Amino acid sequence: MQGRPAKDLNELIVWLKANPNKALAAITTVGFRLLNMFFQNKTGTRYTLVPYRGSAAAMQDLLAGNIDLWFGSTDQLSFVRAGSIKAYAVTGEMRLTSAPDVPTFGEMGLPAVSYPGWLALFAPSGTPKGIINKINTAVVDALADPAVKSRLADLGYDVFPRERQTPEALGALQKADAEKWWPIIKEFGIKAE
Repeated sequence: MQGRPAKDLNELIVWLKANPNKALAAITTVGFRLLNMFFQNKTGTRYTLVPYRGSAAAMQDLLAGNIDLWFGSTDQLSFVRAGSIKAYAVTGEMRLTSAPDVPTFGEMGLPAVSYPGWLALFAPSGTPKGIINKINTAVVDALADPAVKSRLADLGYDVFPRERQTPEALGALQKADAEKWWPIIKEFGIKAE
């Protein structure tokens, strides 16, 4: 989460509590809307959500000071490295290799806000298990390549450990995410846009 005027996440939360609905936060997807609502719920803060059609416009307004906060993605790490914006925390379980100075929400006392982002490769329902296993083996081999790992790290992505790179682990991750987020989706009445 990036923003102003706090030096760290705890100071930001104090400021947001003392100034309800004074901060503006960009939202670019339903997922980021959900994450903002969850953050507000867990911290007892309130701020105004401003919808954007994409991250470029949101970043432009963040840099210009037209918005105060944004749960961005690893695409914005170059702005953090340049000192143009402040990153308060990452939502993953561990610090990013590409941003080792940015703490996790868990380290900042908010483990419930942890939400490790992930990407997955899916196949149509009913795809034979043998084909799924071949695809999985090819993906796991590619992710083990040092050049691929390095490029992903440059982009701000850390590769899950090998034991989490299976179809079964993906199914468990999806189930855990649904159990975490579905009650919040229902509580706030969030609909797909």
